[in-house]
Amino acid sequence: MLTLLSMFYYICLRRRSRSGTRGEALTSRRAVESGQRAVLPVSVEVKQYAKEVLDFSSHYGSENSMSYTMWNLAGVPNVYPSSGDFTQTAVFRAYGTWWEQCASAPLPFRRIPNDFCSQDYIELGFEEPVYPTAVEVFETYYPGAIVQILACSHNPFSQNPPTDVRWEVLWSGEPTKALTPQARQFAPKIKHINFPTNLLRLEVNSSLLDYYTELDAVILRGVKERPMLALYKMPLIDISDLSDSEEELSDIGAPFRQGGDGKHQRTGNGYFDKLPYELIQLILSHLTLPDLCRLAQTCKLLHQHCCDPLQYTQLSLQPYWARLSDASLGHLQSRCTLLQRLNLSWTGNRGALTLTGFSSFMKACGLSLVCLEMSCCHFLNEACVEVISQTCPVLQELNLSSCDRLHPQAFTHISKLTHLRRLVLYRTKIEIEDYDVVASMLAARSRSLCSLDLWRCRNLTDRGLAELVSGCRMLEELDLGWCPTLQSSTGCFQQLARCLPQLRKLFLTANRTVCDSDIEELAACCPSLQHLDILGTRLVSVASLKKLLQSCPRLILLDVSFCSQLDTRVVQELSGLFPKVAIKKSFTQ
Repeated sequence: MLTLLSMFYYICLRRRSRSGTRGEALTSRRAVESGQRAVLPVSVEVKQYAKEVLDFSSHYGSENSMSYTMWNLAGVPNVYPSSGDFTQTAVFRAYGTWWEQCASAPLPFRRIPNDFCSQDYIELGFEEPVYPTAVEVFETYYPGAIVQILACSHNPFSQNPPTDVRWEVLWSGEPTKALTPQARQFAPKIKHINFPTNLLRLEVNSSLLDYYTELDAVILRGVKERPMLALYKMPLIDISDLSDSEEELSDIGAPFRQGGDGKHQRTGNGYFDKLPYELIQLILSHLTLPDLCRLAQTCKLLHQHCCDPLQYTQLSLQPYWARLSDASLGHLQSRCTLLQRLNLSWTGNRGALTLTGFSSFMKACGLSLVCLEMSCCHFLNEACVEVISQTCPVLQELNLSSCDRLHPQAFTHISKLTHLRRLVLYRTKIEIEDYDVVASMLAARSRSLCSLDLWRCRNLTDRGLAELVSGCRMLEELDLGWCPTLQSSTGCFQQLARCLPQLRKLFLTANRTVCDSDIEELAACCPSLQHLDILGTRLVSVASLKKLLQSCPRLILLDVSFCSQLDTRVVQELSGLFPKVAIKKSFTQ
């Protein structure tokens, strides 16, 4: 078979070489005879930087700024080959594992494939579609987070609507931790694909890193002429390409039916079908979703078990974002009548999911739903949010982070979800004119609130903060990072410490007014403190930090980056005295 394919490949190359030079023909022939998978004939390689950032899951920066935002990844490098913490780079919202230990962290989903570990992504558009030969990423600080690089068949700059969108993995690997945080040019060996692309997607996992990873630029190298690749490729199995027809299932057991002599042959499944129903269900609960769907096609017994709604009380479709469609949801719909937790994050973009398919699924499966994760679902519109409010009467958790194409009026339907306990609206277009009013309402109506993220709330004042902490004394997490209107001189941070004795996480990032009095009040009133970020303050001394570290034995994260009174030597000294605490101090060079 291999010889036949090689001969056919050789004939194709000979026909192609008639229009080329004798040198090209000889090169092609030698490549076949030596068994190489070279791209032949060789075309001129195109080198291009990203033209535009098309989509991303999160970033450290603000929507109205360029500092630490994903938009910095477009164009030529701003920082490389320099290393360190630079505002001109692209930075994701989180790193490490500390955020998984917070009270606000959602419970993990079961049945996640071992090869899926992505936490964030960014999609980049390039000027010209090419057949990729190399991808190079300039990582300028704490490299090692990239775990997957994908290419898309759709041209994002085309005026035509996307049809038959395909994603191919060019490279994948596990998250790593580089030996040093120094800059590097990451250029993994990529797989050849059979379509041109000018849309790349980088997926990252920063769980092993000690600080924020920073990306500076991406190069796509490729050729415009289609390369001659391997003629045979293993087919991909799609989770929607499944059949449960009774005819197929009945034919599987044909070899074990009654024989011609009238004697009964083996018609069962050996000892397997003698196992208790609950034990078989437990065994199958360890399978991934595609494996469970495939197993349903093997025999009637396993079909019954694999389609039992108890196998689908929680379902994460995020790992299958590239292949999920209306047909996929339709196939799963009858199995998910007892669904309680659903993760659709990253799915449905570029027309893969529609209002019709989503509405049909939610109407059939939303009755018992208590958790719905929909981060970066750009197919969502107001009608979809209305469907959620109508079909999920007991919903307690709703994540709409980075659904940045929802119109502001769509959020009015959330008020109908009267059982909500967790709501994520990060990077949405919800319109809030006065955050002091929001703080006042929370203080009056949500006294049991345990976590609140007010990251980059531009107009929250000390008056609103005072009302908030006086009314919500059960708060364990409070993020006030990059809230410039809060001033330590008003005493708001000291009042915060006195009112929130159960506080475990406090972010006062980039507030330059935080001073020793605030730190000493935290040391005296918040013994359970685990995470503290005071990046950027110039008024905190070593003495107050020592008092904090001694008084808060559970502290595991302390970010003192860009604190002018704390140089590298002082941080090293503190780290030696308190080795259980990860004391962060970024640098530039």
